[in-house]
Amino acid sequence: MESLLGIFSAFGLSASAGLNAYIPLLVIALMARFTDLITLNSPWDALSSWWIIGLLVVLSLVEFLVDKFPVINHINDVIIQSFIRPTAGAIAFAASTNVVTDINPILALAMGLLISGGVHAVKSAAIRPAVTAATGGTANVPVSIAEDVTSTTLSILSIVVPIAVMIVIALFFTWVIWHFYLRSPQD
Repeated sequence: MESLLGIFSAFGLSASAGLNAYIPLLVIALMARFTDLITLNSPWDALSSWWIIGLLVVLSLVEFLVDKFPVINHINDVIIQSFIRPTAGAIAFAASTNVVTDINPILALAMGLLISGGVHAVKSAAIRPAVTAATGGTANVPVSIAEDVTSTTLSILSIVVPIAVMIVIALFFTWVIWHFYLRSPQD
């Protein structure tokens, strides 16, 4: 059961990285540093070093601020974060699954890359452009803040209550499938 919860945790953390690359890594680092909820095995234990925590705080602040400006956030999402978020998701997945299971590290990295890359693709190619077009960019700041809050909440829940995360992720993907593919044109 513990290994299953570790997988749920890994899925939640990598999905969270699709919204914000640095928040889940910072949550992992802080939880590993200050609680006994997560203990990182080598080489992932480097995440809990003060240097990495400081770097993640700075990068989180930069991403938080950059994501609030309509043109800059689009450049950040499409050009920069298309590489960083999937990589962060791969690291989050591999670091968290390594704690409780013996999943092959390459498989763990690939799963994290696919999950966070998928969430990032939906966010940057469908949701954000639609929000910007529909509101003339006026909703970008509240949507960005909601994404940051969601990423933080999902990251914390992924470690504290991983089963709840799987329910949230399942509901989200059900909504995406229904909203974009299954509902009739007259809706």
